[in-house]
Amino acid sequence: MTRRILIVDDEVDICEIVQAALEEVAGWQAVIATSGTEGLQIAQTQVLDAILLDVSMPGMDGLQMLEALKGNPSTQHIPVILLTSKVLARDRSRFAPLAIAGVLTKPFSPLDLGQEIAQRLNW
Repeated sequence: MTRRILIVDDEVDICEIVQAALEEVAGWQAVIATSGTEGLQIAQTQVLDAILLDVSMPGMDGLQMLEALKGNPSTQHIPVILLTSKVLARDRSRFAPLAIAGVLTKPFSPLDLGQEIAQRLNW
């Protein structure tokens, strides 16, 4: 079964690396958004199996986008994995109460990324 993942990150290089990892290694389809606003629009108009969401972005950050996703009946069911370079204990505790499927940290291994996502989503 082909999965369809939305990648939301303001760093185009990260988006391209994640897209290549998911499409070429995992065999999934990847859609890219370079802002929270764009990601929210895509999530509301396309069928997605999951969202890989950067926490730190200008404008609408990842946590604001997550709040908007969870507040919308048409997107609240889409599992979200946060992608962040923040790994401090206080950040982990801040993420703990959120309705997310998991957290992946940057840097990540492109070869292992699909497996890590599948593990967090029980695929």
